Amino acid sequence: MRLAFWRAGKDKAVVERAVSKPIAKIEETKAESKVAAPAAVKQAPAESGDLDLHALGSALARKRGWIIVPTVLALVLSVAGVNLVTPRYKSEARILIDGRENVFLRPNSDRAEERQAFDAEAVTSQVQLVLSRDLAREIIRKNKLAERPEFDPVLQGISPLKSLAALVGIGRDPFSMTPEERVLDAYYDRLQAYAVDKSRVIVVEFQSADPELAARVANSIAEGYLVLQQNARQDQARTASQWLAGEIENLRKKVSDAEARVEDFRSKSSLFVGTNNTTLSNQQMGEANTQLNNARALKADAEAKARLIREMLQSGKPIEASEVLNSELMRRLSEQRVTLRAQLAEQSSTLLGNHPRIKELKAQLGDLDTQIRDEAGKISRSLENDARIAGGRVDSLTASLEQLKKQATSTNGQDVQLRALEREAKAQRDLLETYLAKYREANTRESIDTAPAEGRIISRGIVSNTPAYPKKLPIVLIATLAALLLSSGIVVTGELLHQTAPRAVAALTPSAPEPVRHEPVIEQVVVDDPVVAEPAPLQPEMTVDADITEFAEIEQLAENLRAAGAAAKKITVLGAAAGEAITLSTLTLARHLARDARVVVVDLAASSPTIAAVSVDASAPGLAELMQGEASFAQIITKDRLSRLQLVTAGRPGFERSLLQSPRVTLAIDALLRVYDHVLLDAGSASDLPAELLTTNARAVVVPDASMAPDARMLMCEQLQAVGFSEVTMLSKPVQPSDAPEAAPRVVAA
Repeated sequence: MRLAFWRAGKDKAVVERAVSKPIAKIEETKAESKVAAPAAVKQAPAESGDLDLHALGSALARKRGWIIVPTVLALVLSVAGVNLVTPRYKSEARILIDGRENVFLRPNSDRAEERQAFDAEAVTSQVQLVLSRDLAREIIRKNKLAERPEFDPVLQGISPLKSLAALVGIGRDPFSMTPEERVLDAYYDRLQAYAVDKSRVIVVEFQSADPELAARVANSIAEGYLVLQQNARQDQARTASQWLAGEIENLRKKVSDAEARVEDFRSKSSLFVGTNNTTLSNQQMGEANTQLNNARALKADAEAKARLIREMLQSGKPIEASEVLNSELMRRLSEQRVTLRAQLAEQSSTLLGNHPRIKELKAQLGDLDTQIRDEAGKISRSLENDARIAGGRVDSLTASLEQLKKQATSTNGQDVQLRALEREAKAQRDLLETYLAKYREANTRESIDTAPAEGRIISRGIVSNTPAYPKKLPIVLIATLAALLLSSGIVVTGELLHQTAPRAVAALTPSAPEPVRHEPVIEQVVVDDPVVAEPAPLQPEMTVDADITEFAEIEQLAENLRAAGAAAKKITVLGAAAGEAITLSTLTLARHLARDARVVVVDLAASSPTIAAVSVDASAPGLAELMQGEASFAQIITKDRLSRLQLVTAGRPGFERSLLQSPRVTLAIDALLRVYDHVLLDAGSASDLPAELLTTNARAVVVPDASMAPDARMLMCEQLQAVGFSEVTMLSKPVQPSDAPEAAPRVVAA
């Protein structure tokens, strides 16, 4: 591998050498070298991977003719096309789906119920009804669309272009279709029906070259839709009435048979029905029970009255019972007793008690009292007789009731069967009455010609004077913009392919190093900002063979490290004296290893700006910021501009050198060893770095000073092995800046 460097200057020159790439080729002959020299002076494309927007803009400006001509051509063709196309006029009608059923035509069971609103699926179903083929055939027949060349292209002849398209299978052959199919295709091509979002409104749009025809067809579709619904309702009512008529005849026969079975069973089982829809046995048992209760009440009343009068007579108390007082004889005797007591009182006022008149009156009063008590006894005895008569009636009625109960018990089973037959007959009768009511309603609906449909027209189509197709301005704009973008894209794509082609060839085309003659060559370098190309001074005294030997040693070392595998994961590169050669040797070796492995270079020397210069982010933080907790691993790892190599700097300018002596640096290196195949430590002269950080499980690569004697080199190797390195490799010479161009396969900046 080779890197080209500027010879003049120090730090700045070294930085520019590290990020540049030679592109001049060495020719075999001096004549070919002179011919190729002017071409080598041209600038090489940027190798950072970014798009060169300036070059793309220049390419668009340079090839503007390839963009303007297709754009103008598309503009002209689109304007001509939209003017040649036959315009179509659109008219629309709107239908509101609201279920406009007359309440007087609604069945009695539904009049008190709230009608359910139409959901989105129901409205969508009505849209499909508008698009039905039956309705389409009716509209075509009504408006005579089959007689118009607009809807049947066969009437005006088929163009040769359409015939050729149908022949190759691109389009349909109109002659292979029936006239009805041709008209239906044209009809549906111009018809559009859809439901307005969040509403129950259906929009019917129709287009035609004749604006009056478009409005007439749109209104015909709306009216035909309503007529189709009315016909469907009448057909439904007619079908229902026909079915109900047959069912009613069958039910009539079933009801008649059921009622006949009920009467026949009643007559056989003597379960005749009396008043209040009850059987005779039950009615007799009820009457007997009522008479028995009355007889028991009379007996108890007579016994109570007789006992009361008898107790009054025995105690000598006045007879004050209502039955005694209401007797006519007792009333007359009481009146006579009152009269005698009045006379006795009157005579006692003038006569003494032993007067005959007084004695006579007292005797008459005593006789009246005796008569009253005798009459009360008769009444008591009469009541007792009435009680005995009522008791006999109670016994008679009780016996009769028991007999009726036994008779009712024997007829209970038959009564159950009779009730089952009556229920069956009643169910058949109720069903017959229901069917009769529905039959009358269906007959009424069938005879009404103006039965309301499920919708009504809220907006009729009108004649439009503005073409709905084609949309001239949008079509012209879209065609023009499409041509502009397409032509611009083709130009930009070609330019991008042209820019990326040289880099692809340089990265993928290996070739063996060609022999180089000792001829002066012109070296071309490229830096990031600004891009400046200038010829390097001639160096006739330096030979390319020495440089090839120098990089062959690095390449051989890289092969040995690859072969060592895990034993060469950690590689410490240090030198006898601080200098730029240590960093250059580290980068050269790392770029060799990075061809087919994951490699990271850790800058521990921080004495050279080369690492920051070749990094894609020169201001990225490093190990010092990681130790201070100001950055993470993801932030301190950057990429090499010229290869797959990854870099970790010591820190931003001005960091404290003592941070690299922290034990945490060893932990950070161990973490990198778990991720990468090779970790290269640029230790510089390693004057102030911990020995464990550099030597633990590491191999050493020593970059010698040019003035070192062979004995000093051998002694240095022995000392490093004694310190703890597993293996020490001493380079024959450090990598130094060179002006000689390199061969293609040795360039690692890919």
